[in-house]
Amino acid sequence: MYSSTFIFEKQQYDAEFDRLDPLIAAAARAHPDFAGEEYWENPYNGRTCVVYYWHALGGLQALMRDPQHIEAKRQYRRWYRGFQVVIAEVVRAYGDGHFADHPAAIMNPLPA
Repeated sequence: MYSSTFIFEKQQYDAEFDRLDPLIAAAARAHPDFAGEEYWENPYNGRTCVVYYWHALGGLQALMRDPQHIEAKRQYRRWYRGFQVVIAEVVRAYGDGHFADHPAAIMNPLPA
């Protein structure tokens, strides 16, 4: 499993952002390697974090080639003060079972 984390500081959204954002999210969700997502806002620093989880790296690579994603990358300065992307391989995930719907929960289920 892989995760791609997009961390950004919002600036000003416009009609073009409103058009592209749901198209990019739909392209990610439609790929067979897509495992799930999380969305976080940090009230202390104003940053937003979107994490997509992938069963295989091919899904993330396909999203990077998506025409709407490429177009959004060209225009990011209109919408964001700055951004950081972190790509990681998820080597382990565990918990008490309460978040069974989390994308990584399937990796290490609790013993019966």
